[in-house]
Amino acid sequence: MEDYQMMLKAYQEAGGTPDIFKDSKIAHLVVNQNKVLGSRSINGLILTAKEKEGGIDVDLRVKEGTRIAHPVHLCFGILPKEGRQEIKLNAVMEKGADISILAHCVFPNPIKVQHIMDATYILEDRAVLKYKEVHYHGLTGGIEVIPQSKIKVGKDARIMTDFLLVKGRVGRLDIDYQAEADENGVIEMVTKVYGHGDDEIRVKESGQLFGRGARGLIKSRIAVRERAESEVISELRASAPNARGHVDCIEIVQGEARAKAVPLVHVLHEDAQITHEAAIGRVNQKEVETLMARGLKEEEAVDVIIGGMLK
Repeated sequence: MEDYQMMLKAYQEAGGTPDIFKDSKIAHLVVNQNKVLGSRSINGLILTAKEKEGGIDVDLRVKEGTRIAHPVHLCFGILPKEGRQEIKLNAVMEKGADISILAHCVFPNPIKVQHIMDATYILEDRAVLKYKEVHYHGLTGGIEVIPQSKIKVGKDARIMTDFLLVKGRVGRLDIDYQAEADENGVIEMVTKVYGHGDDEIRVKESGQLFGRGARGLIKSRIAVRERAESEVISELRASAPNARGHVDCIEIVQGEARAKAVPLVHVLHEDAQITHEAAIGRVNQKEVETLMARGLKEEEAVDVIIGGMLK
């Protein structure tokens, strides 16, 4: 019970609302390190978690034609200063299913912490999944986070992922998302990260548009300050008629930080099209001076501008 209350407190610090776990209409799962502290399934949704040595296996399935009215809340975290967590998630959205998932990953005190997420998402025909993942890593930077996802989007199905890590330190982050879309399927992947100190950020996202009329968007907004480093690799491949895609990457660099962006675009059919844009640079100095003229310090002004980009 003490661990559960501490997890809810960390969840709240990361922007969550703990009261939702009391609502019988809302499905949820709470995990501290490799122990399940609480879970609930609802009609039309099967959500199970099995503890194993070194990790947790999570199965999530939405029944055919089911629309889940409220977002499903997932909370993964490690409360101690040291520890390792490995989550294996297998999620299936059956034909015509519609679901939103809000995941909070909270690590408030990391000194030597590792979090590994190995996820598979299967969207059958006409299914819709909105997945938002919010991270809070405390202020120490002693954490390594490795999220990996393999995503299959069926005919007329759609997935939207949103990864957000903008409060506290990042530590070391290594994202690897791979998605593929069938006929008229849609992939949208958005990543927003703010690095400080000696944080290391690596984002690799790829989309395969192999179905007629498939669409894809890979969008990243990364800011690094002090000595932080970032590398973003965004790849879209279109190999079917009327497939359309866009890659959009903006990175802001301040101080001694370093940033790298690699957009990869492959068009393998004459009726397909992919566009891309990438920009790396510092915050606009005129905008900084305008905010400073209104009473903000330079560092505060930079934070306001970067915060606006990351919203």
